[in-house]
Amino acid sequence: MTPKPEDCQTMTDVRAGVDALDRELVRILVIRQGYMDAAARIKQDRDAVYDEARIEDVVAKVLEMAKSEGLNPDIAEPVWRKLIERCIAHEFDVWDAIRTKKKAG
Repeated sequence: MTPKPEDCQTMTDVRAGVDALDRELVRILVIRQGYMDAAARIKQDRDAVYDEARIEDVVAKVLEMAKSEGLNPDIAEPVWRKLIERCIAHEFDVWDAIRTKKKAG
C-alpha cells in the first residue's frame, strides 16, 4: 500500500507514491487521448482542430479547480497548456491519417 504524502517517512515512500501516481496519470491520459482521437474523427474541417476559445476555456476551468483543490496555478497552467498543445498535435496527426486513409481506400 502506497502511503499518503502526509504519511511518508522516507524518500522511498515518496518515490513509491510518485511512481504509483505516474502510472495512474498514464492510464488517465490514455483516456484523454481517446477523446482526441474521437475529435479528429468527428471534426470535418481541419481548421476546427485548433480552437483558441476552447483552449482558454479548458485552462480557465482547470485553474478554477486547481484553486479549489489546492494545486499551485504555477504548476497547473503550464502543465495543461503543454498537455493541450501536445493533444492538438496528436489530433492533427490523427485527423490527417484518417483523411489520407479514406482517400487511398
